[in-house]
Amino acid sequence: MVNTANISKELLLGILETVTDPEVPVLTINDLGILRDVQLKDDGSVEVFITPTYNGCPAMDMIATNIRLALAEHGIQNIKVTSVLSPAWTTDWMSEEGKRKLKEYGIAPPQYSSGHSRWPNDNVTCPHCNSQHTNLISEFGSTACKALYQCNDCQEPFDYFKCH
Repeated sequence: MVNTANISKELLLGILETVTDPEVPVLTINDLGILRDVQLKDDGSVEVFITPTYNGCPAMDMIATNIRLALAEHGIQNIKVTSVLSPAWTTDWMSEEGKRKLKEYGIAPPQYSSGHSRWPNDNVTCPHCNSQHTNLISEFGSTACKALYQCNDCQEPFDYFKCH
């Protein structure tokens, strides 16, 4: 057990910055905007608050496990991970760095804020060739939070991270 007198919120946030999304491993939970808060309690325990990208997201159990493992690697043992459902997560919470990482990974980042429909009126920009000549193939891609598109120019299929 680590001496909690030497632990700060900044240290905890730094450790949590290493926790990635198991479905899109180039994104951290901070990039996604699902890390809501972390608190060091008076009894030395740590509570981490996360918001799922949608209710029933199957990655949340793995993310909670990875949070516990990351903190335990630094000697922190008394850890509680709390899911916060309200307010609901929105793609507006994603960092610009996270959106850039998505594009580099081959996934089109959300194009609009949460106030718009999750289906853009204009075509989604292809993350491979930047063409806007794309077509929706399926409302669901590799995961439920993504849609499957295909580029008419480079012919590559790609996921689009839906706006929420």
